[in-house]
Amino acid sequence: MSIAPSTPQEQHEDIAALAKGGRTNFIGFLLRLLARLPFLFIAGRLYGAEALGRFASAMVIIELAGQLCTLGQKRGLAQRLSEDDETPPANIVADAMVLSALLALAMMALLFVFPRIMFPGGKFSEWDIWLPLALLPTTLLDIALAALAYRYDVATTVRSRSVVEPWTLSIMAGALFYVIPGGGLAMAYVASMLTSGAVAVMPLYRAYGLPQNWVPHPGRIGRLAITSLPLATADAVEWGTRKLDIFILRFFASDAAVGIYYIAQQVASLPQKLKTSFEPILGPVITRNLKEHNYTAIARQVCQVGFWIIAAQAGIALALGIPGEGIMGLVGPNFVGGTAALAFLLAAEVVAATAVVSEAALIYVARFQNLVVSVFTIALQAALTVAGMLLVDHWGLGQLYRAAAAAAALMLSLGVASVIKAWLLSRILHEPINPWRWSLVWAAAPAIAVGAAATRYLPEWAELALGIPAILGIYIWIIWHKGFGPEDRVLFRKNVGG
Repeated sequence: MSIAPSTPQEQHEDIAALAKGGRTNFIGFLLRLLARLPFLFIAGRLYGAEALGRFASAMVIIELAGQLCTLGQKRGLAQRLSEDDETPPANIVADAMVLSALLALAMMALLFVFPRIMFPGGKFSEWDIWLPLALLPTTLLDIALAALAYRYDVATTVRSRSVVEPWTLSIMAGALFYVIPGGGLAMAYVASMLTSGAVAVMPLYRAYGLPQNWVPHPGRIGRLAITSLPLATADAVEWGTRKLDIFILRFFASDAAVGIYYIAQQVASLPQKLKTSFEPILGPVITRNLKEHNYTAIARQVCQVGFWIIAAQAGIALALGIPGEGIMGLVGPNFVGGTAALAFLLAAEVVAATAVVSEAALIYVARFQNLVVSVFTIALQAALTVAGMLLVDHWGLGQLYRAAAAAAALMLSLGVASVIKAWLLSRILHEPINPWRWSLVWAAAPAIAVGAAATRYLPEWAELALGIPAILGIYIWIIWHKGFGPEDRVLFRKNVGG
């Protein structure tokens, strides 16, 4: 039996749903920005670059373990909920949580027994070894937020990830420095994960209720694990492209250089949250159009969201990158040397947007090919990173040049991934995939000129207080009037059904 294609009204509703989810999470991005900056200031000024470097090294392993424990279910859950009409949705969510909880407990035990996996230099305090406690709440929170996003509830994600988590981290890091200065960062992170996880409990219950006649079964959970492996591998590889730089850097550079790079990465990762703003909503919209074989709508949605993300990230990258020395200087004088790394990392977020939105569809229509491209991307990044380190050594440059080389390798590899994944999706859908528009250049050029003038003629405090708003202001004005069409402006309208 053939399935009727989406009507124009349904396609409009899809764009409206994407806009609403992105708009809500953009507010969350702003809230997260306000909360993240105090943490960076506290961590840099109180704890110092070396302590931050050790914390960053441990977080690479903790976050990798978290990715492995979710087993690709942050995105795979939407597909199972949309395809399984017989099993109660609460039961599907419960199976996902049981599987992830078992993996989290096993990973916690491993890291407790072998803490040196987290700290390759062998330096850690008695408090640092408790970092794995964050794995269980983090993993269950990821599943809960994915389930809520399937019901178009992204407000809980904003409250949890953009308000409770970063503010708890900032407040606890500041308070614990005066109690346990050797382990304040670690325990603050554990506290932030526990509190952010608690925020999602009631919304999840209201959305799905309790499982019905449900008993966890090893065979069913095992089959779920096997079917989730391809997507889990793709998620781990995609995550690896964002953390491989620190993983390699910690073997080549000092703890202080890793700490400085970590601060640059934290600043640069703020616009990265814009991409994840659309992922929870884009997944359900794509799966529905796949059931209807409406490939034109999928291509349209991918390009639409891709442009929104690139436009927003480019503006933020210009605002944070041009006065980069001043921003890094806020954390501490020793961190100014990470400005070059910050610039490359911000550029990497812009060029990666096309790969991310293309992958949102590829994981459903070409899972294996997407995995191959992702593996190639991370292999390319590893090769470029190591080559950059060797060149720095050959030329006799300092530690911070290693950080810049790692960031440049990330930018180049993500750019290659964007080109390949967009081409692959275009071939499969038989529709062009190109979210780029030349209006981005016309908006960026005057913003760069304004930023350059601010950094040259204004004192540092004015460069940040006046220069950043001026850069964003001129960029937004031009992109709104010259780059955004009627469908783009849906992103900023609350009433989109009229």
